[in-house]
Amino acid sequence: MPEKPAITSSELGTLWLTYQQKTMILRMLEYFIEKADDEKAKDIMTNLYGEIDLYIGKITEIFKDEGAVIPVGFSAQDVNKDVPKLYANGFDIMFVRLLKEISMAMHSLNITMAYREDVVMIFDGLTAITQKYYNLCTQYLLEKGMLARPPYVSMPNSVEFVKDTNYLGGLAINPFSVKRTLNTVEVAHLHHAIESNLTGMQLITGFAQCANEKEVKTFFNEGTELAKSIIKELSEVLLQSNVQTPEVSGGNPTRSTVAPFSDKLMMYCTSLFCSFSMGSNSLGTAFSLRNDLPAKMAIFMKDIFEYAHKGAKIMINNGWMEEPPQMEERKQIINK
Repeated sequence: MPEKPAITSSELGTLWLTYQQKTMILRMLEYFIEKADDEKAKDIMTNLYGEIDLYIGKITEIFKDEGAVIPVGFSAQDVNKDVPKLYANGFDIMFVRLLKEISMAMHSLNITMAYREDVVMIFDGLTAITQKYYNLCTQYLLEKGMLARPPYVSMPNSVEFVKDTNYLGGLAINPFSVKRTLNTVEVAHLHHAIESNLTGMQLITGFAQCANEKEVKTFFNEGTELAKSIIKELSEVLLQSNVQTPEVSGGNPTRSTVAPFSDKLMMYCTSLFCSFSMGSNSLGTAFSLRNDLPAKMAIFMKDIFEYAHKGAKIMINNGWMEEPPQMEERKQIINK
């Protein structure tokens, strides 16, 4: 058999990021599985745990074969399964569903940066797992009445073309301009953004209740308020076009103030959600043709970026941010 080529810098970086994300997910699944009262939800999470754990092993083997140090990621020290439930029934699957959305985006991007066949197959396999469990979580939540479908609309009976530039109306510089009714593409992205922020708000509210460090608790409180403001503004946009806003039924944080996860893990999880939110808002901006919508999304992205930057500083100051593998510093090597 011919020797495998060494993995590239992009493959090392994407595998490293995947290891961080997947070890975090395993720790959170360990807690949610322990606290699950619903057998179907427990089965979904237990099966997902086993499939993810298998791929962490594959990534670890590649690191070992290449002589790369195994990342720290997240370990048993970052989870405490013996504390009370932090979230009501149903939130565990809501959370896993949102994680699978993030994973779909990550794996789709990572596979475009992989060249060696075994690395490509890792991301191909993870993509299949992600799609499978995203659908299982969606159907579970729909069956339980815990997931609001997007609004229905009358089916078009003719093809229409945009007749003039008024279709783009709604510029922020002219707040009195007439805004056309939203189209279905714009509603799709607005509905998705509200739905994601509702789950994120519940997650961070729970984190705020149980965080150990005062600075971290304050950071999570700020995140809750940021999510609320985004939900409020986007809901108003939908209501102006007489479109129903999505709501989450159940899955709220309990009264528990005992942390099931380390502050390090909760900070990383929030950082991951911020990155996903910025990417999702970018897509919403790209596909929105009414000028006021990209303007709103741009403000949200700025606020989310500043919030994420503040979180990164907290992680660095507490020694919680693991550094990705670096390229060689040629100037230092030469100067030696």
